[in-house]
Amino acid sequence: LQKILILLHVTTCVIVGKTLMILFPNAMKRYILKQGEKSRMNTNPKFSYENWGPTFFSFEYLLFVLKVKWKRLEDEAYEGHPAPNTPVVTVKGEVRHLLDFMRDNRPLILNFGSCT
Repeated sequence: LQKILILLHVTTCVIVGKTLMILFPNAMKRYILKQGEKSRMNTNPKFSYENWGPTFFSFEYLLFVLKVKWKRLEDEAYEGHPAPNTPVVTVKGEVRHLLDFMRDNRPLILNFGSCT
């Protein structure tokens, strides 16, 4: 049911976005560029709007957003429910699953941080 609701929501957003791009191309370009500022997409001079702007609200865009949102459904954790078995990448580049690291009855501790 959640996947169907996500499909309907994303499809509606893509249809509305594509329609607005056709009807109001300049206004949508300004809107998309403003969104690009938030993610700093437009700070690279070799990566102009013409390279990525028209891809918004395309069929490929729809499929990508659906894939990401559906994948996130599998990663949600709820108190009192089993932990999601999220794929992770080891230091050696191997794809494993989080619960592969469980050993006997010992708790699995995850430490999130960053190295800068």
